[in-house]
Amino acid sequence: MSEATVSIRLRRVMFWSGVAMLCAWVLVPIYLIALGAFGGRAGVFRWPKNLLPWDSGLAAMQAFLAVEGVWTAAVNGALVACLTMLFSLLLGAPAGYALARYRFAGQDAFRMLVVLTRAFPLAILALPLTVTFIRTGLYDTPLGVALVHTALALPFTALVSSSLFMGIPRELEEAAWIFGCTGLQAFRKIVLPLALPGLAAAAIFSFVISWNEVFAASVLTVRNRTLTAYLLTVLAESPLHFRFAGGFLLILPSVIFIFAVRKYLFAMWGIANR
Repeated sequence: MSEATVSIRLRRVMFWSGVAMLCAWVLVPIYLIALGAFGGRAGVFRWPKNLLPWDSGLAAMQAFLAVEGVWTAAVNGALVACLTMLFSLLLGAPAGYALARYRFAGQDAFRMLVVLTRAFPLAILALPLTVTFIRTGLYDTPLGVALVHTALALPFTALVSSSLFMGIPRELEEAAWIFGCTGLQAFRKIVLPLALPGLAAAAIFSFVISWNEVFAASVLTVRNRTLTAYLLTVLAESPLHFRFAGGFLLILPSVIFIFAVRKYLFAMWGIANR
């Protein structure tokens, strides 16, 4: 067996070993949470855990879903996450396109400032935001929470969009201009279809960060809480298997959303490397 063949097989083994470790890192915690959510009190405290959920059932999850306000909070959380995703893309994609296509003084410093906004503590803004939202009528509304979550997700969306548009050759737009397209038509017909994978990744991040955010949702809502804020309030003194059920319910929408747009994520690597 030649050295080249051995090297290829070794790289292949290392690659698949890394894939297996990454899958285990992500899937094992989700599986353990699912065992606690569907196994009831006995499933939570059993050790060692069963590899297969032979004794799992829907009783614990059904009891959790029957708690008053859970479905309303879940709908509020999904609404806020969808609004955050929409606002982040509408604001972040044009900003990323401008950063990728135009040159201006202080561009690198501006990129750094965009990143530094994520380092600003949200707790400092809690009181001013609460007062401002009460005065403007945005307090205790999904729209108000979505605006705050958009501010949290927007830096990532803008930078990802910028990197993505930089990977799409400008010559494609110039060719569209030659054939009679306006700037907007060239963007809509040429750039946007190629940018969909990266925009899908940015949308996933915006959705997940909004769905899992708890501080702003707890401070800025009272009756119209998102699911994370509701669970923080209701499950503080609940049995442990109820908490696992709540955690599984928080994980499930993100997993479904990522699975739904997986083809765009797989295609993103080819576009980003052009």
